[in-house]
Amino acid sequence: MTNKVWFITGASRGLGRIWAEAALSRGDKVAATARTLENISEFKDRFGDAVLPLALDVTDAGQAKYAVQQAHEHFGRLDVILNNAGYTLVGTTEEANESDVRELFDANYFGTLRVIQAALPLLRQQGSGHILGVSSAMGIIAAPLIGFYCASKWAVEALHDSLAQEVNEFGIKVTLLEPGAFATDFGSPLSMKASQQLEVYDELRKTVFGRLSTEHRGDPQATAEAILQIVDAQDPPLRFAVGAGVLPLARGAYADRLATWEAWEAVSNKAQGNLA
Repeated sequence: MTNKVWFITGASRGLGRIWAEAALSRGDKVAATARTLENISEFKDRFGDAVLPLALDVTDAGQAKYAVQQAHEHFGRLDVILNNAGYTLVGTTEEANESDVRELFDANYFGTLRVIQAALPLLRQQGSGHILGVSSAMGIIAAPLIGFYCASKWAVEALHDSLAQEVNEFGIKVTLLEPGAFATDFGSPLSMKASQQLEVYDELRKTVFGRLSTEHRGDPQATAEAILQIVDAQDPPLRFAVGAGVLPLARGAYADRLATWEAWEAVSNKAQGNLA
């Protein structure tokens, strides 16, 4: 197997760091990016010339394009584009302010888009490449208090679904990674922003946070082997549920949706009208 060259955003911590380390440990090369270069500087000490640490704030379009081009020039090609950078916003629909929601989408959705658009001309020229976007179980269902995070991940899902149909003829593969709950620092202040809190939603917060405190969380290190298997697959899936808890959630959500659509099918059909 030929060693792969990766470009990874959000490689300083959490799943992004674990996946970067897994790729490097097996002999692949990685352009590891983070907003603060110091947070990934140790990669160079551990892995030498196999890693290219790059500073990248995905909300900066010029920096995203430059980082991708620099990685390509340095390694000569890019095989895997892994968009992992992002964070969550905690707040109800009423509580969040518009500027916070825009900032969330700027990182989670537009940040992903910027990297993809910078990479696509290079991947098309190569006639190969694999774009992986980190979505979430919350890109399949929605939950209270994190509705805007869910919305950003639903947008990421649609982006990659369309992208896969657009670039298949160029030899470019696309996969959405949909992690469930893992024992990372994703709920820490480094990865989470909170909106104002209205007293009327205190009971909802208590219920939701109480449920989350007892939620089973997976071992993030266990994800590495699965991600390597995905990037090595000849025919990788468009969607990959990362962790055992995701598929049961999806089954329940889609069963409910189908039941609702079918219950209202007669009314839906009447809405079609009779025009040829």
